[in-house]
Amino acid sequence: MRPVLLLHGFASSSQLNWHNTGWVNTLTAAGRTVITVDLPGHGRSAAPADPAAYRPSRIRADLLQLLTDAGVLPLADGDPASGVDIVGYSLGSRLAWELGSTQPDLVHRMVLGGPGSSDPLADFDLAGAREILAGRSERADGVTAELLRMAQVIPGNDMAALLGMVEAIKEERFVPAGAAPRMPLLLVAGDLDTFATGIPELAELSGQAEVLLLPGRTHANAVTSRTFKQAAVSFLA
Repeated sequence: MRPVLLLHGFASSSQLNWHNTGWVNTLTAAGRTVITVDLPGHGRSAAPADPAAYRPSRIRADLLQLLTDAGVLPLADGDPASGVDIVGYSLGSRLAWELGSTQPDLVHRMVLGGPGSSDPLADFDLAGAREILAGRSERADGVTAELLRMAQVIPGNDMAALLGMVEAIKEERFVPAGAAPRMPLLLVAGDLDTFATGIPELAELSGQAEVLLLPGRTHANAVTSRTFKQAAVSFLA
């Protein structure tokens, strides 16, 4: 069976997003080989000083090299081990959407969790966040306050690196209509997820998307859902 690439969200890591929540065990038990990666400035990855390292286009190029190094080959008819499936969450879903749209000969199917038709990081108030982190202010807009809270609640997060990623994302905004992936998609979000209200737009752009809403789940806890994991395994089978 083809491998599954797991792409975590902003201010998270492969350990937090995929190992601690049971995703790796679930996929492995289903017979899948799992490829995990920490995005720049996250988890065990380095926090480069070069701002270009955090650009989505650069990250996608690095992911493509990672897949090549892992021996992933282009899709081939009749070869169930060829290509790769992708599961992304939040920022990882944005990266997966763009990777799938640019690599249709490599990506077979994708499960995108907590996706949005726009990127909340693009609306993040960088200047305001830096004032708060420096202790010169205590006020921030709703999006900035929530993303800061998500970043600060995880011990060891490199705030300078995370702000560098936000800055890079502001320079390369998510435009899903610019190029939509044509492989089958499963779009998943909690029905209380305020960051994923653009799922209907993404489904329409795709033309090959199924949608699953998780009752009572938010952006913060949808990834732990057993229903989510089971649906992903079935969809990628």
